[in-house]
Amino acid sequence: GPPPPGAPTMFQPPPAPGQPGMPPGGPVVFQPPPPGGSLGGGPPPPGGPPGGPPPPGAAPGANFYQAGNAPGPAAPGVQGGGMAPPQQADNVDYSVQIPSRILQLTAGKLAQTAAVANSCKIPFGGVLRPLAPDQSPEEEAEVPTIQPGTSGIVRCKRCRTYVNAYVAWSDHGRKWRCNICAQMNETPSAYFCHLDEHGLRQDRHERPELCHGVVEYIAPAEYMVRPPQEPAYFFVIDVSATAVESGMLHSVSAAIKASLDDLPGRTRTKVGFITFDNGVHYYNLDPDMANPQMLVVSDLKELFVPLPEHLLVNLQDSRDIVENFLDNLPEMFAKRPVYGQSCLGPALKAAFTVAKAIGGKMCVFQSIQPNLGDGALKPREQPGIMGTPKEVTMLRSEAGNAWYKDTAVEFSRQQISVDMFLFPYQYMDLAALGELAKFTAGSMHSYPMFQKEQDGPRFEAQLKSILTQKTAFESVMRIRCTKGMRITNFYGNFYIRGTDLMALPNCNRDSVFGFDLVHEDPNISFSHVTIQGALLYTSDAGERRIRVMTQAIPVSGLLTEVVASVNVDACTALLSKQAVEVVLKSGLDNARMRMQQVCVEIIRAAKGGDRRTVSGYSVPGQQADNNPEEKPIPDNLKLLPLYTLAIMKNVAFRGGMDVHPDQRVQAYYIINELFVTDMKHFIYPRMFALHEMGASAGHALGDNGGSNDVDPETVAGHNRIQLPPVVSLSVENLSSNGVFLLDNGVEMYLWVGSAADLNIVGSLFGVHSLDDIDPSQIRIQTSGDDFANRFGSIVTALHEGKYSDAD
Repeated sequence: GPPPPGAPTMFQPPPAPGQPGMPPGGPVVFQPPPPGGSLGGGPPPPGGPPGGPPPPGAAPGANFYQAGNAPGPAAPGVQGGGMAPPQQADNVDYSVQIPSRILQLTAGKLAQTAAVANSCKIPFGGVLRPLAPDQSPEEEAEVPTIQPGTSGIVRCKRCRTYVNAYVAWSDHGRKWRCNICAQMNETPSAYFCHLDEHGLRQDRHERPELCHGVVEYIAPAEYMVRPPQEPAYFFVIDVSATAVESGMLHSVSAAIKASLDDLPGRTRTKVGFITFDNGVHYYNLDPDMANPQMLVVSDLKELFVPLPEHLLVNLQDSRDIVENFLDNLPEMFAKRPVYGQSCLGPALKAAFTVAKAIGGKMCVFQSIQPNLGDGALKPREQPGIMGTPKEVTMLRSEAGNAWYKDTAVEFSRQQISVDMFLFPYQYMDLAALGELAKFTAGSMHSYPMFQKEQDGPRFEAQLKSILTQKTAFESVMRIRCTKGMRITNFYGNFYIRGTDLMALPNCNRDSVFGFDLVHEDPNISFSHVTIQGALLYTSDAGERRIRVMTQAIPVSGLLTEVVASVNVDACTALLSKQAVEVVLKSGLDNARMRMQQVCVEIIRAAKGGDRRTVSGYSVPGQQADNNPEEKPIPDNLKLLPLYTLAIMKNVAFRGGMDVHPDQRVQAYYIINELFVTDMKHFIYPRMFALHEMGASAGHALGDNGGSNDVDPETVAGHNRIQLPPVVSLSVENLSSNGVFLLDNGVEMYLWVGSAADLNIVGSLFGVHSLDDIDPSQIRIQTSGDDFANRFGSIVTALHEGKYSDAD
């Protein structure tokens, strides 16, 4: 039948000849020619595809295609029959790119040899955000969706790479060479098409997988281990005295209730609840009952499920009783609060027993350190070792206690992802608790000294955003690269199955993964290297899909060309993620030293320029620069020293005794979960001069007839709200008559000078003077007069999807 309204454009074989065509405005249609035929009729060009001019429509003088030399002998050390010769004859269209909102590489060109890579010191790799949302409907086209035809999904028979825009076609289109492992594959008869005069398929612009960097396949049955499951949300809530008295329980109930209408899955969504203090409380949410039934299990050693069903229920069927439960939850434990006791471990085991048949998202809310039953933690805080090399022992889980990691791995196997929401009032050991989120592809968020009036709005907005965002369930992802290069490390929250398969029970718009790319062979034999990421997942509509992301990266033997292609923002983001791993392995001092060393070596190599080397030594006789230190830093690297210093001063890495270990651990999770632009703002915040913002600031760009060609740093949010002017982070820029907003993507701070304009102060705070006012009683106004309304629009735009809140 026809696709539902609003469904993505589908590519599928058209009706058979003689049947009515597709209606105007319907899906894009293409039909593979029969074996031996051609897309437009006529015989294949004799003698194979010759070289020729650029295709019609290419810009004059543009290097649209890059062709290699004629075939030659196979590269040494490579198996015959599959590996292409050096500089194989291929056409590479570098305009087919993965959007920068999804993938950013540390360099636009890779070193052709391991020697050049070692000389330039650049950390080759990338940062991938597979489900990044569109920045705006006008800027980013929707990812094309493909319904496989009778040929199925075309993949390499050796390495299982998906056919893409960079494969090389031969034998008039009857064969294709894999651009990852160089295996020669037969083209399925139903997928056959003749080649044009450039050796490219004539239907390449009609097949999305051959002309787009990112596509999605609707997966056939062979890609399913089990039928797609319903989206399930299970809430594990601490109801100890601390949770009740702080208002945490009230905020949790309010945020969940506000999210019920927008949870993914619509009529298919399932929900369940478990609460705990010194016992585990199950809830019977049978839709035929008037009120929820609480079932208490106090024996933490012989834990059992007291009810076979109605603990995880369909939200639509049980909506009334679920809302009844959430309305009453804040008061249920107020009369008999339990102080200082928490059995998180048994509660997690109970929730796992209920949810393991389906999987889904589990949200855990915890206010004190677990101290009963399995998973009980010992206080490990030692203020005396903070600022010393021994501090690292508090930044990783306790040696010999792998309960949370082992539990997380078991959760991951059953497709359960855990999001941790922690509300510490003293040391809680985030290093141990965070492993639940790390190995289940979840996230961790902490709210120290939580108070409902001050912190409640931020937490509730964050929880609602996490619950209602588009989520991929039962996911796995693999990243491949061309033979000769190798992906060595991954960064982020996941569990590795085997050697390179990332298990992701949940994957969403904020899921970010970094990876390192190193030379496996001394020399790359091709003109380019291809990276392909494939994410297999179940959509919230119950559809099994495969998102395939492919990009070709040119290689160069010249150090100057490689250095000139460095993306300093992506390089900084990857270095930050690498530094987290260095801290946990060898300590803070080594991490700071390595960051500084990498920065110095990259700058030194960039100033040194191209030098021929043999076995690591300069070739005699070549002209050397006697004073490379006097050369200027290349323009694209000028900010690298500044960003490196900013990383070293960040709360995650700076020295001293003033950073609590839980605060450091939370910063590590933030760094692992941030994409490139957000990472830049986290380590080097933006400071906006509110007192200097023009009349257009705070308004959507379209409101004033602005052009679409605008610097993305000057607008924010889906509505493209124009931002105030940014000033550099220097005390010299702070003036007593100024009002500044500092935003690092996670938190916002408002700095008000003692001589600030009284009209601005009145608009923001509702008073004309902040003198003699209790700071805890100050509330920022984001609506009212024109200035407050525009300020509110700016704040909302800045923390869209990032849950920031002005302090």
